[in-house]
Amino acid sequence: MLIVDDERTLARAIKAFLIAEGFEAEVAGDAESALPMLERLRPEVVFTDMRLPGMSGIEFLKRVREFDAAVPVIIMTAHGTIAGAVEAVKLGAFDYLKKPVDLEELRLLADRAREHSQIRQELSYYRRRAKGGVPLAGLLGDSPPMRELADRVRQIAALDETPPILITGETGTGKGLVARTIHGTSARSTRPFIDVNCTALPATLMEAELFGHERGAFTDAKESNIGLFEAAEGGYLFLDEIGDVELALQGKLLKAIEDRVVRRVGGVRDRKVDVRILAATNRDLERDAQADRFRKDLYFRLAVIPLRLPPLRERGDDVLLLAETFLRRFCAKYGKDVRTISDAAARRLLDYPWPGNVRELSHVIERAVLWSQGPELEAEQLSLAVPSSFDRGAATLSRPADPAEHEGGSSGQVDLEHVERGMIEQALRDEGGNQTRAATRLGISRDTLRYRLKKFGLSG
Repeated sequence: MLIVDDERTLARAIKAFLIAEGFEAEVAGDAESALPMLERLRPEVVFTDMRLPGMSGIEFLKRVREFDAAVPVIIMTAHGTIAGAVEAVKLGAFDYLKKPVDLEELRLLADRAREHSQIRQELSYYRRRAKGGVPLAGLLGDSPPMRELADRVRQIAALDETPPILITGETGTGKGLVARTIHGTSARSTRPFIDVNCTALPATLMEAELFGHERGAFTDAKESNIGLFEAAEGGYLFLDEIGDVELALQGKLLKAIEDRVVRRVGGVRDRKVDVRILAATNRDLERDAQADRFRKDLYFRLAVIPLRLPPLRERGDDVLLLAETFLRRFCAKYGKDVRTISDAAARRLLDYPWPGNVRELSHVIERAVLWSQGPELEAEQLSLAVPSSFDRGAATLSRPADPAEHEGGSSGQVDLEHVERGMIEQALRDEGGNQTRAATRLGISRDTLRYRLKKFGLSG
């Protein structure tokens, strides 16, 4: 990893922290000295300050993208320049990190960026080499539903002109990975891929973020800004958790998707956009549409090409294939020499219901690798003991409910609350009570986790 910051003390502290976390890292004091290091180091991730002496962080971002558009660039910014950092994200930065730097946030962001970089490299390789039946990078699995999914993704990626694609599946199944695979194996792989978390954007800002705004459109609009639709020109816009978009905004979103035009907030003219739309949700949008919680016309427009990701409990021996892949990845990351998974551990992996799906499996294997002492991963290192309510919840999710089970006032809602509470308790135990890491493990925001803790009367 390459860290570019003229605050030498901070840069060296970040370098030391990343090295202690198992990353390789180097430091440059300005953009001019960092440019030749790109060729020499070929970094997986670049961290750069927004304000640098000489060449600015934004200009350096553009130079890095010219060098290799697949390298994730993370902008570090003080509070007063956050608006500039958001603009940098629209120009292709992977994400931004606020100063003073939170080390836990830094570690999570570095992990996510490196994983993104590795996926892009794999996708690039397969795009050059793969023909016909070669598996797509990242979509590991030999189960029938995964083979069918890979075939559909391959067919979609071969088309330049596609209607919107709706990716559905439980939290942790890999919807974002499927979206990036479609982009990375398509003819538009060198064009932007803009990822929008519809849950993370406040409703009051979402319209301006998606469509842009003109100067003077609202109190803080000191200058005109393009929106994410325009930033994704020629590429893909990925609307993650589309089911959380407010009804009032869904009509404007439908017009942008159908007519391929956007109108900035405060603007008077439409602007044409050439963008492919990917959307994802863990909700039943068809049911929400029938209940008028989601616009029917927008649902039918998005669901022209539906892709369903199966939960891990439906994928049979794919669990072991994924576990072995994660084992190799984390052994390389932490310098461990765990070569195999014991038979007892394999049985435990196959028997577990995996309510957190592939994301949970990844975390379980990472923790087991850290605790391992020998060449074989043992069952006790998996720490898969779960509360009985957890098992009941997994069973409820994986098979149709038996009406007889609900006689006497019991309900499926109670079971779902049991499994949700169990997942939260397990995540907090696994992460030593750290709410940020627990929220990441569960695939929710920290604010959402705090709401759930209050709802269930948990202390966290």
